Amino acid sequence: MDQQRIARFTHAGVADAEISVHPFATDDGLGLNLTRFRRAACDDVVLLVHGLTTSSDMYVMPEHTNLVNYLHDAGFGDVWALDARISGRFPYNAETARHNLDCIALYDHPAAVAELRRHVGNRRLHVITHCVGAISFSMSLFAGAVTGVTSLVCNSVSVTPRTPAWSKIKLGYGPPLMEYLLGPCHLDPRYGNAPVMTRGWMLAKAVAPFHRECDEAACHMLSFMWGGGKPIYTHEKMSPVTHGRLPDLFGACNVNYYRHLHAMVKAGRAVKYRPRDPRFAALPDDYLSRADTVTTPILFLTGDRNNVFTDSNIVCHRTLEQVSPGLHELAILPGYGHQDPFMGRNADTEVFPQVVDFLKRKAG
Repeated sequence: MDQQRIARFTHAGVADAEISVHPFATDDGLGLNLTRFRRAACDDVVLLVHGLTTSSDMYVMPEHTNLVNYLHDAGFGDVWALDARISGRFPYNAETARHNLDCIALYDHPAAVAELRRHVGNRRLHVITHCVGAISFSMSLFAGAVTGVTSLVCNSVSVTPRTPAWSKIKLGYGPPLMEYLLGPCHLDPRYGNAPVMTRGWMLAKAVAPFHRECDEAACHMLSFMWGGGKPIYTHEKMSPVTHGRLPDLFGACNVNYYRHLHAMVKAGRAVKYRPRDPRFAALPDDYLSRADTVTTPILFLTGDRNNVFTDSNIVCHRTLEQVSPGLHELAILPGYGHQDPFMGRNADTEVFPQVVDFLKRKAG
C-alpha cells in the first residue's frame, strides 16, 4: 500500500466494526478521547493505551494486520483505544505547560476508565499499554487510582524504567538546553521537513550524520529523542510503508516529560516528580511501595533489542516476582526493539498471539 494513500489520523485500517468516539475531560481541564471499535458483544473489553507522542493510530495501522483487528478476530469484539494528553492527536505536547507522568496517572487514566465503565459496566477489562503509557498506567494501578483491571500488558517498560547511558545524559541535560538555549520546549520528528535554517531544521541536520541506518529524517529524530543513540525499532521488522509515514504516527514531545523520566531512571523505579506538590497527594512518592496490594496479573513484553528502555521489563518482572511470586509473566521477543512489537509488519504472527493467549487465560 502506498503510504501517500493513508490519511493521517485515519480509522481505515479497522474492518467490520462500529466506530464511535467518546470525548471526556480530566479534572485538570484537558479534553481527551476514547475510540470504541465494536464488532460484537463480548464479556471481555480491551483498552489500548499508546506511548508518548504516538496515539491510538499505532493500533489501527492499515498497512498490515493491526492489533484492533487481531483482537476482534480472536473473539475480543469490544476494543477501546485511548488518546491521552501525550497523544500526537492533540496539541498538548507542543505547548508550554509542564505536564509530567503523575498528571497522566492521576488525571488521564482514571477518567478514561470511568468513561469506559459508563458504557460497558462491570465487564472484565484488559488493558494493553506501551512506553510512557505503560509506565503511567502502571503508576495508576499501583497507586490504586484505577481498579477493576482483569489483566495488564506492558510493552517495553513499566515501573522500573532503565535506559542506555547516552539516554541518561540526554534526559538530564536535554530539557534545560532545549528550553533555555536551543528552543522551543519540545522536540518533533517533523523537524527534518521544517523550513530551511529554522532551529528545528538545523537540529535535524545535526542529528542526521549520527544515524546511518536509513535516509528518513523522522527516523533519525526519533532515534535522537528516544533511542539511546540507536533506532527505536529493528528496521527489518517495520514495513517500508510505516517507515515512510513516521511523521504521521509520531508527534512532538514536551521535554519536561524527560525530567520526570530522568528522576525515575536515577531512582531505579517510578517515583513522584514533586513529592510536596499538593495536587498529587493521593499518589505515593514511590509507586513500588504498594506493589504488594496489586492483584492484577501483568504480562511484561520486551524486545531483546530494546534501545529505549533496555531490560526495564526484565528487571520489573524479577522485582515483582519477589513480592507476588507467580502472579506476573515475562515474554522476551527475539529481534524486536521498542516500538515494533505493536507496529511491526509481522507482529500479528510473532507478538500478538502471545498477548491474546495471556488475555484468554486471564479472562477465564
